[in-house]
Amino acid sequence: MTAVTEHMTATPVAERPGDEPRRHVYFATIRFADLDPLNHVNNVRMLTYLEDARIALLKWDAPDGDARVGGMVVARHEVDYLRPILLRPEPVRVETWVSEIRNASFRLEYEIVDDDHVYARAASVIVGYDLETQSPRRLDDNERAYLGQYLHPGE
Repeated sequence: MTAVTEHMTATPVAERPGDEPRRHVYFATIRFADLDPLNHVNNVRMLTYLEDARIALLKWDAPDGDARVGGMVVARHEVDYLRPILLRPEPVRVETWVSEIRNASFRLEYEIVDDDHVYARAASVIVGYDLETQSPRRLDDNERAYLGQYLHPGE
């Protein structure tokens, strides 16, 4: 069983129960501006939902307001669009977890879902980046520990 943490809700982020991995959940509201001429959410807009969820996981959800990780850059995105999202009043969930942690990078996996459908599955490779030297860097122990709370190897 996977524990879920939620962002943008009244539910506080729960501590990880035992050794159970968890997923981060971000609620993305569908806006009229997100629609394309076919009247469904534009594929590029879905990448924005992933970006918002990624930033929430890595930066915004810290109780003390500090970033959970240092400088990072996206090295790769992969997206499988499985079903169109139509305009609706209910938000979709973007569930995010870590599938691999390496010395200088990690892999995030995502699903854009609701209770009935999976709309997209995606993955991003994120690389630690030193903004001052403009070069890749190794992940530190605190970053690795934080990411490890969301680690679902092999998913």
